[in-house]
Amino acid sequence: MILLDQIQHELAALDAKSLRRRRRHAESPSAPRVKVDGRDMLAFCSNDYLGLAAHPKIVAALQDGANLYGVGSGASHLISGHSRAHAVLEERLAEFVAPHLVNAKALYFCTGYMANLAVLAGLAAVSGKKTELFSESLNHASLIDGAKLSRAKLQVYPHGDVASLRSMLQASSAATKIVVSDSVFSMDGNLAPVPELLALCEEFNAWLVIDDAHGFGALGANGRGVLEHFNLRSPNLVYMGTLGKSAGVGGAFVAAHADVIEWLVNKARPYIYTTAAPPALAHALLTSLDIIQGEEGHARRAHLQVLIAQLRRDLKLKRWTLMPSDTAVQPIVIGDNAESLQAAACLYEQGFWVPAIRPPTVPVGAARLRITLSAAHTSEDLALLIDAVNGLEV
Repeated sequence: MILLDQIQHELAALDAKSLRRRRRHAESPSAPRVKVDGRDMLAFCSNDYLGLAAHPKIVAALQDGANLYGVGSGASHLISGHSRAHAVLEERLAEFVAPHLVNAKALYFCTGYMANLAVLAGLAAVSGKKTELFSESLNHASLIDGAKLSRAKLQVYPHGDVASLRSMLQASSAATKIVVSDSVFSMDGNLAPVPELLALCEEFNAWLVIDDAHGFGALGANGRGVLEHFNLRSPNLVYMGTLGKSAGVGGAFVAAHADVIEWLVNKARPYIYTTAAPPALAHALLTSLDIIQGEEGHARRAHLQVLIAQLRRDLKLKRWTLMPSDTAVQPIVIGDNAESLQAAACLYEQGFWVPAIRPPTVPVGAARLRITLSAAHTSEDLALLIDAVNGLEV
């Protein structure tokens, strides 16, 4: 079969470059200590930053939600799938981020990927071909794909380069301008210059779409994310937060001025033409928000900061580079694909699950180990990993 031969040839090419991806099978709930392919492992690879994915109160809330609403939603939101659970969650999310947005409302999505596709295409639809979109060069794949789906004129500005972005905005005559950036860059762990981006958007009458997938719940005194971290508020903001990372469940939301949300309900195709997420998930997320906002959430964020400081203090690298990051994402850049895979394999044999990240997820020559920390890790857990990583370069 010629078509199959072509695929097999391309798979072999991936192998030659150490770029083929393979899945492992987790056999237990997301937690620091997990069973993977029959082995007991200490995991430093999930985005469960607050350690809520298996929290007993959230598990019980999910069970309660299934008893109240069943398993599936049955239809899209605009047919019959929009349940009371979805509506209550959206109200709570809007209240949660309201200090940072003007006349805030929220819209719940099945995934963060879908939310990003919807918000960029939806905003671009206001002016159609008269829209220009300015995208940060290290944005997540969902933002890149959302920009393509929008059919807007696209410009990519260099990573963190506010001066270049200013020049692009100054030269633009578009009726609608949209600047889009991750808040925490998922493979680097560093923060975007969000205050400077917002100042430019207000100066040039542009929307600022912030993907706070890795900040929501983990950043800010109350877990409200990067907007609280920088103490920002503006009508120009459109905020996306995911609910399967720090919130521990699944889905995502977009929050913005009520009129923006109403526009997305009517024009965002990834929202309109998909079955609504199970309402039981929305019900469980109400308990997640309670924890994030409460004393337990404060304590978990504080512990996470202790772990970040411990890793950055005690990790001693010779040839490899620990990237500058004050977040739970702590990447070690190795460079070579094969060496990164070998390092991950060595750690795996010692009982540590740390993924090797390779192109195209990161630039060519920048393959790395991506360590992610969770408030569920103990200092003793982290000390074991640090000793193992320090021993890899010997």
